[in-house]
Amino acid sequence: MQSKTLAVDQKRSFIETARRAQIIECAIETIAEAGYAQTSLARIAKRAGISAGVISYYFDGKDDLIAEVAARVFAAGDDFIRPRVEQGQNAAAALRLFIEASVGYIAAHPAYLIAVMNIMRAGRTESGALRYDPALGQARRDGIAGILGWGQGTGAFRPFSIPVMTATVIEALDAIPPELAVDPALDLPAYAAELAELFDRATRVDAKEQVR
Repeated sequence: MQSKTLAVDQKRSFIETARRAQIIECAIETIAEAGYAQTSLARIAKRAGISAGVISYYFDGKDDLIAEVAARVFAAGDDFIRPRVEQGQNAAAALRLFIEASVGYIAAHPAYLIAVMNIMRAGRTESGALRYDPALGQARRDGIAGILGWGQGTGAFRPFSIPVMTATVIEALDAIPPELAVDPALDLPAYAAELAELFDRATRVDAKEQVR
């Protein structure tokens, strides 16, 4: 009897997990397509083929769902980018791989990044809080800073402010979703190659300095 109850609980847990994932995906697609303000639980429910009441069963309102959307986008990004960057044999290669993988993630999941862009553009909640946990972006910041520190530590990168360069890389990548929203035919591989070359030039040691 106990094993049968456990099996039922596991099945229910699987179904509930799948349902939550479905709702989050439908929310992402709706926010990317319609914008934050025009996205309601009813609209998300219609896309998912369920009632708004079902969403309310799994999430404590729109703010809770939006927070889960952001968490999903950042987690998926980390899963996509991290293994690619780990293939880098040195800091310069890792930085290039990070930029290329970041743009590759945007290319693979454009709705994800456009949805987060629309959430950010919506501003803060009525209580003044951000619509998602700002700590979600910390892993990305730490990853870039780690690569830059690695490069400086090995002498491959010139001296520069790591916080400034980290912020610059992030801003350059975050500029892509708005451009993609305007121009869905944007050549992302070429964009990635240009950014990678730009930051390679910005970080590497000058040849004249190497002679000295």
